Formats: sequence, structure tokens, C-alpha cells
Amino acid sequence: MKKILLGLLTIVLATALAACGNGNDAKKDTSKATETKEIKIGATAGPYSDMLKKAIVPGLEKKGYKVEVVEFSDYIQPNKALDSGDIDANLFQHSIYLENFNKENGTKLKKLIIVPTAPMGFFSKKYKTVDEIKDGSTVAIANDPSNEARTLKSLQEQGLIKINDQIDQLKASTKDIKENPKNLKFQEIEAAGLPRAVESADLVGVPGNFALAAGMNLQDAVFLENMPDQFRNVVAVREADENSQLSNDIIEVVKSAEFEKIIDSDFKGFGKPEWMKK
Repeated sequence: MKKILLGLLTIVLATALAACGNGNDAKKDTSKATETKEIKIGATAGPYSDMLKKAIVPGLEKKGYKVEVVEFSDYIQPNKALDSGDIDANLFQHSIYLENFNKENGTKLKKLIIVPTAPMGFFSKKYKTVDEIKDGSTVAIANDPSNEARTLKSLQEQGLIKINDQIDQLKASTKDIKENPKNLKFQEIEAAGLPRAVESADLVGVPGNFALAAGMNLQDAVFLENMPDQFRNVVAVREADENSQLSNDIIEVVKSAEFEKIIDSDFKGFGKPEWMKK
């Protein structure tokens, strides 16, 4: 009888201990659910790094993320870092550039959402208006395909050149110029070097991010680009993460009233994408 009672007591104690153990495990699981989610988002140094820090990161932090902003000095490394998994998203490029990068590098990066973007500015130390631009003037433009196309499109809108209308004008290059009434001479250089080219060229098309990073005032430009959405910057992620919780949270933050309020106060002159105008 004593052995039976002892056995029953052992079973009761074991059950009680197991219950305590399960309670501790449940408590541990709950605490794990509230742990901070650590992510890295890349951007080129300048206005888009600032946009992350001021308008996007605070919203993600409210959602429980711990965000590190990683700054890059060129247009190649942010996508390489994203593709390799060193960062979780990036903000620095427009859709056309992203598509070209994927084709040339075999990567699978995806546009997540378009954000307000600083337009390309055409700067000059010689001219104040388009009408002043003289015959034979030198025009410095970006040498990468996507920025070259947007530069030529802007020059065409100002009546300075005419592009062959049989080609996709979003992919135009200088060889597609059909009419050049002022005999403009084109110098193709790295986009990052365009702000310095203002000292030597007669007219320079500087992408907005490089202009602002160099301390240039977009309002000082001879004229500004009329930017289509294809040339506005995007938040990009890996294709495999396109529908992830992080991606959904980034979209929600960018579409928030708080985001637009910061854009209006701290990023004046940035052109808004069509989705923000609806």
C-alpha cells in the first residue's frame, strides 16, 4: 500500500513540475514575440539617407524594428549588398536603373514603392535662362544609360534637341539625337562628378540627389526636370522578400500621413509620385 501511495505521489509531483515547466516556456515564448526586429536599409549618402532617417525609420521603429541605415557612395554597392543579403532593403535608385541593373547582373531585386524624388537640375555659371544658351555650348551629362535618357528627355522638352521618335525615349542615348539646332556638344561623365563639372561645362544636368549632396540649391537651376514616375526613386527589396512582413510595413509607413508631413516640411521641391496625388 505504501508503495502504491508513493507511486501516486511521484506522479502528482512530476505532473506539477511539468506544469511549472510549461508555464515558464510559455512565458519565454511571449517575451520572444516582443523582441526587437533588427534590419539594415541602405541608401546613398545625402537626401535619401536623410529621408530614411527622418521619414521612414521612425515609423518602422514604432512597429518594433531596430533599423541601421547603411550609407553608400556609389550606385553599384547598394544593390550588391541587397542581393547578397547584407542589407534588407535600399533607397537610392529609380525603376529604370533597377531594371537595367537586374539585366546586367542577373539579380532579382524588386521595386517596392515609389517615393518623392528630387528632380534633375540643369545648372550653369554662364546662363540664367534656356534662351541664353549659345550655339556650340558644352553640356555635361551622366554616362549611365538611365540618367542619360532622362537628361536628353529634359533637353528635348526645352526645345534644345529632338530625339528620334521611333525609339523608347526612356532609353535614349546621344546617338538617338535627330536634331541639334544649337550644335550642343555632349560630355558624358560619372553622375557623381557632375556637380564639379559646373565649373568647366556650359550646362550640366545633375541628378537631384547628387546636386543636394553637393550643397547645390535646386532653385538655382536654369531649369528642372519634369520627372515621370519611372525616374522617381523606389524602395527596393529582394524578390523573395517582396511580400514579407517587413515589405508590407515599409509600404504602410511610406503611405502614412506622418511620412507625407515630413516630406512637405523637410524635402521641399521633391516631386511626389502619382500615387500620392490621388
